[in-house]
Amino acid sequence: MEWYWALSLLVGLVIGLMVIGLPVAFVFLGVNVVGAYLFLGGTNGLGQVVRNGVQSLQNYSLAPIPMFILMGELMLHSGMAGAAIHAVEKLIRRVPGRMPIVSVVAGTLFAALSGSSMANTAMLGSSLLPQMLKSGYAPRLAIGPMVAVGGIAILIPPSALAVLLGSLAKISISALLVAGIIPALIMAVLFIAYILIRALAGDDVTETIEDDGSFFQRALPFLRDVLPLFVIFVAVVGSLLAGIATPTESAAIGVAATVIAGLAYGRLSLSVIGKTMMETAKISAMILFIIVGSITFSQILAFSGAASGLLKVITAFELSELQVILLVLVVLLLLGCFIDQVSMMMITLPFFLPLANSVGVDLIWLGLVYLLSLEIALITPPFGLLLFVMKGVAPKDISFGTITLATLPFLGIQMAVLMLIVVWPEIALWLPRLLLAN
Repeated sequence: MEWYWALSLLVGLVIGLMVIGLPVAFVFLGVNVVGAYLFLGGTNGLGQVVRNGVQSLQNYSLAPIPMFILMGELMLHSGMAGAAIHAVEKLIRRVPGRMPIVSVVAGTLFAALSGSSMANTAMLGSSLLPQMLKSGYAPRLAIGPMVAVGGIAILIPPSALAVLLGSLAKISISALLVAGIIPALIMAVLFIAYILIRALAGDDVTETIEDDGSFFQRALPFLRDVLPLFVIFVAVVGSLLAGIATPTESAAIGVAATVIAGLAYGRLSLSVIGKTMMETAKISAMILFIIVGSITFSQILAFSGAASGLLKVITAFELSELQVILLVLVVLLLLGCFIDQVSMMMITLPFFLPLANSVGVDLIWLGLVYLLSLEIALITPPFGLLLFVMKGVAPKDISFGTITLATLPFLGIQMAVLMLIVVWPEIALWLPRLLLAN
């Protein structure tokens, strides 16, 4: 079979099964069975799929994923994350537009402690949105920051998606985690700047600034509920940057630090631990199942000749590094309008990774463009995942259209940061090069 027919068959099956609503894990399971039978030697190919799946799960670099998920679930179900959010809100109570700013600050903080975009958005929406609307904030200013900042969890360590991308693309996980810090902070600062401009204009805010005691009184909850949690971030990122721990070891340190924090706050009970372990197991199992599908799909594309055939066509145009990055960017942003982040990686990496290697693209740069594009895809209509998460936790009178329109200014900010990294990659690359040179 010619490579273009193989490509059309495999990708067509993926798209067709997704269109009818089949879960992504089962989509790739079905496609892999068909592909293995056709291109890997019939029934022998099916046996090879099983052996490859078992081998892929033995990859040591995947170990941080369930541990990072465990950290986030512990934070969420123990109530430590919620207490931290309210402490930040109390500290900056006198700042114009304080509650949307709280959502950005708290969302960034929680991203650095959980690595889960969905958990981040759901927690912010359920805990802050009703209060913000009651306080007089327009829905577009109340909803937009919470949806946008949820995606920052993709960039800031510990990011389970960054670990997954690094594992699948054979990119240094440590460097990829570190590279996301600066773009994430730039994005958060720009979010806050936009909120301040809107708040000072007065169009979206009717809330009066309250006086509820001295700065010391307002700072006490912050010192009690937020500052100690930085120990977890330092434990994870600090051990990674200092070179004393691998990503897997730093994840284990983070879990231990989170458990200690939960015990110190008296927030760990048998019910909390049970719910945390159950949710962690479900999410981890789903991700590992998807990993097996992704690796097998890449192998089938290689054996069928589809990946190499398409690569020859593209390389014939003699693209530069920047042109390859722009091609990756355009494809990912288009796909992000319709499919989820994991599916985007699974479909595109078998094609873009060899292409990037062929022209000498810095893989950390490529990985960061992937992560930024995946983050943008989370809030890109019509199928941005975080749009639906916010719809699920928002009051019933808040329409999906209102949520979508509220995110558009923040989507513009994310696009601006992405283009900044595309044009000046050193903004993000200098930190991993500086800290991980040895």
